[in-house]
Amino acid sequence: MAMPEFSDEKLVYQYMKGDETALDILIKRYLKLIYSFVYRYVGHSADAEDITQKAFIQMWRNIRKFDRKRSFKVWLFKIAKNASIDFLRKKKSIPFSKFEKEDGKNIITDTITDPSPLSSELYERADDSRILNTLVQKLPSKYRAVLSLRYNDHFTFREIAESLGEPINTIISKHRRALSLLKKILPDYPI
Repeated sequence: MAMPEFSDEKLVYQYMKGDETALDILIKRYLKLIYSFVYRYVGHSADAEDITQKAFIQMWRNIRKFDRKRSFKVWLFKIAKNASIDFLRKKKSIPFSKFEKEDGKNIITDTITDPSPLSSELYERADDSRILNTLVQKLPSKYRAVLSLRYNDHFTFREIAESLGEPINTIISKHRRALSLLKKILPDYPI
């Protein structure tokens, strides 16, 4: 039996019947995709590795609850999105006020310059793909997630809506808003 050719849902069924190989195939099929998605969501490789591992553990724990009438891919990406959001919520940031001295000066704001390159430098230094990835990273995570699923993972708007647990019209609006924000960041960049 050539299980790698089976659909995700068939592999889930095979796993629930006791075939451990089916789960291995599912994990191998989605490991890189989930890691890439999570990395684009949180922006740090070590965190993305941890979150990806948690997402697959969560998938394993809940696989018996999976509704095989639905898309496994969408279900798994939804788990990864939720794990990423949980991580971002727990992540604590240090307010700039913590760096203020007694005289009121802030060592961070007084010494750090804006490291982001000018738009003209971006054109000269990088290809369009890298520029676009840089610009997308400046967007809020809710927009990055929509763009990532749409263009990197080739999800339909309906699949994105199911993955993120939001109405399809909200996803379409977020997609339009994300493209609009990208145009504002770099007005002459053709999107």
